[in-house]
Amino acid sequence: MSTETYLNHPTFGLLFRVCLVEESRELFATLYAQRLFFLVTTGPGGVQFEPVGRSDARILVENRLRNLRRLGQQQEYSQLQAAYKQTFH
Repeated sequence: MSTETYLNHPTFGLLFRVCLVEESRELFATLYAQRLFFLVTTGPGGVQFEPVGRSDARILVENRLRNLRRLGQQQEYSQLQAAYKQTFH
């Protein structure tokens, strides 16, 4: 079962989660255009949005794909690979 996560950005509106980057850090993209990317960090101080370029976002997802493949998490790898193709191709 696929779980989609959305977040409301104060300026750019609804964002959807592309993937988890590391603990407490996730990559989000604008819902409709999928052209603007944000690295979202959650912590005790709240939520922080860091704008990320398209090429940097792509590298973050590729690194996550490599980690999932190395760890043998095939189901999550397949889901992220599908999202990667939809977002970056």
